[in-house]
Formats: sequence, structure tokens, C-alpha cells
Amino acid sequence: MLKLLHNLRRREWTMAAACAVLILGQIYFDLSLPDYMSDLTVLIKTPDSTLADILHTGLEMLGCTLASAVLCVICGYLTAKVAAGFSFSVREAVFRKIADFGQQEMMAFSVPSLINRTTNDITQVQMLTAMGLQILIKSPIMAVWAIIKIVGKSWTLSAITAGFVAALLVMMVVIIGVVVPRFRRVQKLTDRINLVARENLNGINVVHAYNAEDYQNAKFQRGNEELMHTQLFNQRAFAFLMPGVTLAMNALSLVIYWVGASIVNGVSAADTAARLATFSNIVVFGTYATYVIMSIMMMVMIIMLIPAAQVSAQRINEVLETRNSLTQGTRTDAPEAGTVEFRDVSFHYPSSDKNVLEHISFTARRGETVAFIGATGSGKTTLVSLAARFYDATEGQVLVDGVDVRDYTFDALYDRIGYMTQKAVLFSGDIRSNVLFGASRGGNSDEDVQKALDLAQASEFVDRMPGGIRAPIAEGGTNVSGGQKQRLSIARALARRPEILVFDDSFSALDYRTDAKLRAGLDRELKDTTRLIVAQRIGTIRNADKIIVLDEGKMVGMGTHRELMQTCPVYQEIARSQLSREELVA
Repeated sequence: MLKLLHNLRRREWTMAAACAVLILGQIYFDLSLPDYMSDLTVLIKTPDSTLADILHTGLEMLGCTLASAVLCVICGYLTAKVAAGFSFSVREAVFRKIADFGQQEMMAFSVPSLINRTTNDITQVQMLTAMGLQILIKSPIMAVWAIIKIVGKSWTLSAITAGFVAALLVMMVVIIGVVVPRFRRVQKLTDRINLVARENLNGINVVHAYNAEDYQNAKFQRGNEELMHTQLFNQRAFAFLMPGVTLAMNALSLVIYWVGASIVNGVSAADTAARLATFSNIVVFGTYATYVIMSIMMMVMIIMLIPAAQVSAQRINEVLETRNSLTQGTRTDAPEAGTVEFRDVSFHYPSSDKNVLEHISFTARRGETVAFIGATGSGKTTLVSLAARFYDATEGQVLVDGVDVRDYTFDALYDRIGYMTQKAVLFSGDIRSNVLFGASRGGNSDEDVQKALDLAQASEFVDRMPGGIRAPIAEGGTNVSGGQKQRLSIARALARRPEILVFDDSFSALDYRTDAKLRAGLDRELKDTTRLIVAQRIGTIRNADKIIVLDEGKMVGMGTHRELMQTCPVYQEIARSQLSREELVA
């Protein structure tokens, strides 16, 4: 929890410091009341006292109460501001950190867990800050201050009070020790429930189509019941705290007044002044002892929040302290333009020692079209991911424009590349915002958007949509078809005007007519743009300048379509499964 405090801005620190000063003022006025009660007791028992003296003391007590209340209200307002500002800063830091994550970090945490850490975990910390800032400062200071006030008045009563306090602290430590590990489990179970719910919502059509509602409900129920039982155990353990503190407070008052009565009776009845002073001290002592127990009661209220908030803070810190596996270089310039070169590149994922790519070498020159084909799982997507630096090669070098991709700044590298993912991704907003997504060297006018849509063969359906390029796009692009999403995704890459275009199986949802028109447009309009194309259909890539055939992560062929039909058995097998006899000899 303390590690997160560096996210507090100067304004929040200033308000927190002001809260501390105001809380000290509250404690001063609150702990002045027992002294006034002692004075009242003496005045009431003194025959010579007047009503004016009693009223004057009572008004002073009222003034202390009102002053404490005003300070409490101001402090509450500032505390809310500090908590809101703190959560804002932490949420922004977490979001920025996650935005810099590479594929390796995303796989390590999982999307549902990161969403939970950005929302629920930060809310837990905010609740503790809002409720605890006052109490965590006020209760220990009040307890120590009250103890200082009562020490020396009666060692017998002090010992009794110390015994009650020690018993309460032991009970609190035991319960917290039992509950904290289970709060960590609660967060993990919450992540699991989020995962199940997210999968169910994303795949709701599949669930309905396969009548799998009962199966999904059972899977959710198992996680939900486990979470419920864990939370019930925690709440039942906490249920002992508040009744225990209340019982201790009432029992302590009873014991203090019972023992105090015997102490008063021990004073000679003839010595009225001493007897009155002793009685007054007992009343004040009981009040201060109650303040000690009340301080512990306030701590109990916060202690019920601390375990969950502490676990949440640890989970947030895990994100903030994660070192990104990809770090940017310093290069922004390059000696070439539009070239991609793999030099004896091998790669394996961090979770495995087995290479998924082995000794890949090729060069794509400016304006060339280089295609990659192979069976599912042969490493095509992984290969182009290395060019876009989603991962770093474990062996060899990947060069873009003659410079190792690890030497570029991220902005300089991604400004050169337009990447179309295997699964088309659209964001909520409108068509224009999706096409102009991100910073690039491309223009940002409506004319630039229209040109990109025309080239991506998307204008034909965009023009029919209400609002045209201002037509709304739902989250995930659920209000457009798969082929339309792919074309909008391609238009987004084209609008960047990159030197290198990477198509990761980005034509799979297009019909043959649209596919052919799109490729013809690219050949006509982007002659100087290098294209790396991952494809499953030979018809998409047969006119490429260079086709690289992959098989189980190894390059088993490289050449034109005609050359590979004569020299590469793997390519021949793929061709025979897709092309007619006439197309094979063409």
C-alpha cells in the first residue's frame, strides 16, 4: 500500500497534510471534554458553586463539540478529494503501464485480471483511503493521548485498561492473520469469474447455438459458490471483531466503575474534598478509557477494509513494477526506406524452450510483395509479429530500413509500418475515428479517410450507412460484418501511409471479387510500398514477387509461384488442394 503513495500528486499531499492538522485539532477538542466533565462534577458537588459557573463550563463543552464537528466536516471533504485524486492518479498510472505492455506481459497477467486490477482493486484502495485517512491518523493518536491523560491517576485502573487493550489487540491480530490469505484468494476467484463472464458474453452466439447455457451456468456457479464460501468465511471471522470490541468497551466501563467505587469507599468520609477529587478522577478515567476502546473500535472498522485493500495494492504494484520485455531504442532515422530483412532469425515464446521459427533469412526490398504460406501452426503470424516487434527474436536480427528493430524508438518503428491483425479489431466510435486511429504520418482530413476507404474497397458499404464516415461503430465492431471489419481495418493501415504494409491473413473474410479488386488497387496505388502478406489462399499471393513457404517453423521454399510449383513439394501440395487442374498449369 505504501508503494502506491508516490502516485499522490502535490495537491493531494497538501490536502492530506491539512487533514492531519485538522485531525489533531479534533483530538484536542474531543479530549478536552473529560476535563470539563470533571470540572462540572466538582461544581455540581460543591455547595458554593453557582448556576452561571455551571452554564459557563457547559457552554465551553458545547464550543469544543461544535469546533470538533466543524473540523470533522472540513476534514471529510478534504479526505474525499484526496481519495478521488489518489485513485485517479493510480488508475492513470496502471492504464498507461498496461498500454505499454507487450504480448509477453499480457499473457502473464491475462485480460480479465488486468481489467479487475484497473477497476475493482483500485476501488478497494480508494475506499480505504476515503474512510481510513482520518481514522488511521485519529485513532492511534487519540489512544496514545488518552493513555497519557490517565496514566498516574490510578495504577490499578491503568492495569485493568491495559489488559483489555492487549486482549483486543491479540484478537485483532489473530483474525487478520487468518483472513488475509483468503482475501488474496478472493481476488483470484474474482478474476476467474470475470474470465468466465467475459468468455460467455463474447461467445454468446456460440453458447446459444450449441445449447450450452446450462454448461456455462454450471461453470459460473462453481466459481461463484467458491467465491461466496471464501467471502462468508472472511465475513464470519470479521463478525467477531465489532461485538468483541463493544463487549470490551462496556465491560471495561463496568469494571472501572466497580473498582472505582471501592477506591472511593476507601477514602475517609470525613475528608469530603479528597473523596470528591477521587470520584472526579474515576469519572474522568472512565471517560478516557472509553476513548481508548473507541479508538480501537475505529481501527476495527478500518481493519475490516485493510486486508482486501492491501491485497489489491499488491496486485496493482505487480502491474506497476512489471518490467516490459520490450524496450525502445534511440534511433529515429534509417539509411534505407521500405526494406525488411531477416538474418538467421530463430524464436521461441518465453513460456517454452521449443523454437517456433528456426533460421529464417530473407529480404523484402522497397515496393516488393513478399508472401508467407504454410499449414496452420507453421509460424506465419509469429514471423510477421517479429517484423512489427510484438516480440524480439531470440536469435538473429530483424531489420527494418536497414536498422535493427530493437534500435528504433517505438514511434519511429511503428510510423514505418501499417499492420493488419489476423483478427480485425475496431473500437467504439465512428468509421472516421477508426480509420484515423493513432498517430501517423498520414493526413487526418475527411478526404484522406475517403481515399483509404476507396483503396480498401470499403466505400461501397460505408456510403450506404447513415452518416457515411460518421456512421457509428459499436464496441468490437459488432454492428458490421466480418468482411466489413477487415476492410475497415485495412483502411486504417492504409491511412497511415506507411513504408511497409503487413497483412496477417487479412483477406480471409473477403470474397474473391473484393480480394482481387483490393490487390489490384494496392498494386496500382502503392507501387513503392513494401507488402508482407500472410495468406491461406494461393490465389491471394500467386502474383507476389517472393513467396516463402513455412513448415513447422522452418523455411522450406522461397521463390515465385512458378518456381515453387517446380521445386517445393509443400507448396505443390497446398496448390493441388486449392487450385483446379487448369489453374495449376496456368
